[in-house]
Amino acid sequence: MKQSIFFLLCLTSSLTLGQKSMLLMNGFLHVGNEKTIETAAIGIRNGKIELVRNALAFSYSKEDWDTIVDLKGQHVYPGFFAANSTLGLTEVDAVRATRDFEEVGSMNPHVRSQIAYNAESKVIATVRTNGVLFTQATPRGGLISGSSSIMSSYGWNWEDASISADDGIHVNWPDPYQWQWEQQSMKKSETYEKVVAELIAFFETARAYTLLDKTHQTDTRLNAMIDCFKGNKRVYFHAGSIQQLLDVIDFSRKFALPFPVIVGGYESYLITRQLKDSKIPVMLDRTHSLPESEGEPVDLPYRLPKLLLDGGVKFCLQPHGDMEAMNARNLPFNAGTAWAYGLTEEQAVMAISQSVCEITGIAKNYGTVEEGKSATLFVSKGNALDMRSNQVTLILVDGKKMELSNTQQELYQKYLKKYDGQ
Repeated sequence: MKQSIFFLLCLTSSLTLGQKSMLLMNGFLHVGNEKTIETAAIGIRNGKIELVRNALAFSYSKEDWDTIVDLKGQHVYPGFFAANSTLGLTEVDAVRATRDFEEVGSMNPHVRSQIAYNAESKVIATVRTNGVLFTQATPRGGLISGSSSIMSSYGWNWEDASISADDGIHVNWPDPYQWQWEQQSMKKSETYEKVVAELIAFFETARAYTLLDKTHQTDTRLNAMIDCFKGNKRVYFHAGSIQQLLDVIDFSRKFALPFPVIVGGYESYLITRQLKDSKIPVMLDRTHSLPESEGEPVDLPYRLPKLLLDGGVKFCLQPHGDMEAMNARNLPFNAGTAWAYGLTEEQAVMAISQSVCEITGIAKNYGTVEEGKSATLFVSKGNALDMRSNQVTLILVDGKKMELSNTQQELYQKYLKKYDGQ
């Protein structure tokens, strides 16, 4: 028994050490930056992309590569990125014990979602098999929810899955209007200005705190804000209406925030000039949504990406909404809808790969299939933006081949065998 275990360990070790290089040939490459290579050769060594060439004009020696894979025309994509998500922070929304994304209190910039990330989540497994290889674990609740972190959908634990810890804090901008059920109409909020004043006072205190000598006394909440003013941390403003967006622009200018980001931005298409001039990107909510007002076109949510593109606003797509953790697997199909309503195919791919990485600050190593970047990518039999043809056959994370199974697929195979045998 001991000899068998020793043999298996040696075999596993030799396989791990031997699989240091891989050459993917003859795949249709979607680079992630609007470029494509119809017949690509992608060389991977020690977790990094070493070369990207046209396979028809590329010669190689088999001895130079540990593994050579002929993709036979399958589609190659950079890993897709589900930003602003509770994926990994919740398992069953109806069970309070599995929800770990909200803290008590109003101002919680020091709350860190990174340590609450559950790398063993079964929901994550169903999402990554559609090509979603990154997520931004994002806290919820209060005026300032806390700090998000960018995580890999593969990892032994939260430390292993971490890509960028505490990438930014999340501010839930108050709503200037409230729905009156009795009158069935919108009414101006009586507390809006008061709540905004609270946010301004908190940011003023935090900005002053960055200049203090903290050798004797520190404040955990204010410590978490320091990098927001230094440019090492984003400030994500969750806002949708035009009044909120204009106030966020003024707020960001008032505090000279280096990297403000708008999350949601439903009415951002109305002020594209202001957003472009302010250089504030927008993380649009899922395209698979209904209009928010009766007078709006029914296809407005589908056309928002194209409207922002035409207005020169940097944007990406994210899956926030009802049941957002499990619905993160539909992120590629949200991009597919944006493709059908104005974006080109490669612009739609970029909206869930390179653009998200640029907005969140990890584009140096992720977001495109280019030389020098991490070999984090996947291969699909057909177009990954179409639910009929998104069939992932290979996933690489930092050059390592990952498992493709999930609970739903296992149950499908289980019952397929059961009823085929009767």
